Amino acid sequence: MEQQPFSRRQPPAEPAAERPWSEGPIYLDYNATTPVDPAVLTAMEPYFTRHFGNPSSTHGYGRAAREAVEKARGQVAALLGCAPEEVVFTGGGSESDNLAIQGVAFAHRDRGRHIITTAVEHPAVLQTCRYLAERHGFEVTCLPVDATGRVDPDDVARAIRKDTILITVMTANNETGTLQPIREIGAVARRHGVLFHTDAAQAVGKIPLNVEDLQVDLLTVAGHKLYAPKGIGALYVRRGVVLEPLIHGAGHEGGRRAGTENVPYIVGLGAACALAGEKLGEEADRLRRLRDRLHAALRDRVEGLRLNGHPEERLPNTLNVSFPGVAGYDLLAAVPAVAASTGSACHAGVPAPSPVLKAMGLPDEVALGAVRLSLGRWTTEEEVDRAAALLAEAALRLSRR
Repeated sequence: MEQQPFSRRQPPAEPAAERPWSEGPIYLDYNATTPVDPAVLTAMEPYFTRHFGNPSSTHGYGRAAREAVEKARGQVAALLGCAPEEVVFTGGGSESDNLAIQGVAFAHRDRGRHIITTAVEHPAVLQTCRYLAERHGFEVTCLPVDATGRVDPDDVARAIRKDTILITVMTANNETGTLQPIREIGAVARRHGVLFHTDAAQAVGKIPLNVEDLQVDLLTVAGHKLYAPKGIGALYVRRGVVLEPLIHGAGHEGGRRAGTENVPYIVGLGAACALAGEKLGEEADRLRRLRDRLHAALRDRVEGLRLNGHPEERLPNTLNVSFPGVAGYDLLAAVPAVAASTGSACHAGVPAPSPVLKAMGLPDEVALGAVRLSLGRWTTEEEVDRAAALLAEAALRLSRR
């Protein structure tokens, strides 16, 4: 998926607003979660106190809550380029993925039981597909990716069968930041009449997205990835797409998600989407420049440093690199002044390589050396330079053991 061009004007070096915390390690783990933006928190606060009504109530307290929910729905829709009534609020990205995949599967199983996905999806997608295969008899085709982590749209087209009911491919990978060719896959899906879902949790608010341009039918949003609270998300559902609800009850969210709406958090998600839309171009330029500065500083200090992911088709804030001869887990443990992540899991005390990096063809020793450094709204040049120096120094020290 090609990124839309941003302004060539030099972006500001420093964040526009004061960070919401004052002490602690250098935070380079924004892909794991983001702090709640102070402006988002300010927007939420009245709905914990004086505007406490149930949106379904017809009196004044309820009307105030209902108006806030619908305003937020419009703010999310504006960021995605869809109609407000196509936005369904959920409890987070994983629920949105489950609603999209299971919702399509159970609503359309009379037409077919075949789903297409990729080897580098988030567990909320892969485990849901596995559940449908193991417990409900669906067939899942899991497509491979190339060395940069991208799936070939032609492979998607070749995998489509008469009984294919859904294609689900993430917009941007949470570990490497690699962007998938969503627009091209969307065209393939439309041509074959197959519904198309994309998990855009990592991409919303970081790059421009328009659901009509991408030709997607369902799109996942996770609030805590774009400076809203944890525990709130959304699912774009194109008008006319039929889903089987996961949660049954009253007719909330157009009958797609029962349960009294979490008004303060919905307000927070709406405010976060509005802020993201205002900051999108300038902030993406700033983060891309800081990311590349960090990469250059590490490359200059660490011989044999390897970039994991696509060199260009990548989120502007994400840098995944492997340090030669060093385990990423050990490196981060040796640098407590930097808060970052590896893509590996630890089983019985023994680190295991990231399935995403393994799917890209990386040898175990290279995958185990990977560290994900993800920048965000309050990352500064000073922090980037300091983090590079600390990580490089520790990597050199560990490699000499």
